[in-house]
Amino acid sequence: MWLLIAFLAIPLIEITLFIQIGGAIGLGWTLAIVVVTAILGASLARSQGAIALGQLRSSFSDMRDPTEPLAHGAMILFAGALLLTPGFFTDAVGFSLLIPGVRRAAFEFLRTRIKVQSFSSHPGAGPDPRHSPRHGPMRGSDVIEGEYHEIDETDRKSGKPSGWTRH
Repeated sequence: MWLLIAFLAIPLIEITLFIQIGGAIGLGWTLAIVVVTAILGASLARSQGAIALGQLRSSFSDMRDPTEPLAHGAMILFAGALLLTPGFFTDAVGFSLLIPGVRRAAFEFLRTRIKVQSFSSHPGAGPDPRHSPRHGPMRGSDVIEGEYHEIDETDRKSGKPSGWTRH
């Protein structure tokens, strides 16, 4: 229901603002503002997106929860889309989402409304590692099934590739 209201209200707000601002400053200046905000917004979204990507990589390398950098990156991406959309209301919302404090407040608001069931950053996350979908229950999580064959000493000392690599 909220999405339907947004799809109806936002274009009406934009049309009203275009008429009001265009009547006050003229068509040429109105179009110039729309084009300049799109260029400036795309540039800001790109630079802040690179910063958010660096923070995301850092959270992965430090084995920290990546939720906040991911949310900031999503909000920056959404801000960029809003800034490329012609209009004054969407530009105002897009520029506000490029302010880190506004993003932080939006993230905290969303964090209180969304409940995460689980989060894990270790390799065993997900389905039970002691059960293989193809082969049924396994004997333990440290068991690796495979095939092998022994290499005799003449093959080992020949200097030929072992067969594990391709040339």
